[in-house]
Amino acid sequence: MGELHIQDEELASTHPGRRLRFLLQHHVPSDLEGAEQQLWQLQRLRKRPPLSPWEFEQMLLTGLSCVYRLHAAREAEERGRWAQVFALLAQETLWDLCKGFCPQDQPPSLGPWALILDPFP
Repeated sequence: MGELHIQDEELASTHPGRRLRFLLQHHVPSDLEGAEQQLWQLQRLRKRPPLSPWEFEQMLLTGLSCVYRLHAAREAEERGRWAQVFALLAQETLWDLCKGFCPQDQPPSLGPWALILDPFP
């Protein structure tokens, strides 16, 4: 149905669990197009100061959602797109963490994970 649920009922009933459920339902893209749109927006923000804690949290939760949806996807093409969005979100996470510490315009490396970004090695 495109929804994410917290399976641990005890966690889901706590304040942090309810907050996580709210964030997943209202601030994390629920489909591939929404995740790609959020990724595109993050890539446009690369030159500005680091993300706010709220924006960073949203980016991480979107990455986790991508992994969940990657495993739930039935078709290889869909799994490939979710994997690519996840890998690019991981790259954006490194970009944001590196702001102010890495050489200018020197992207941080994902190492072997970068192979996911190129579907035709």
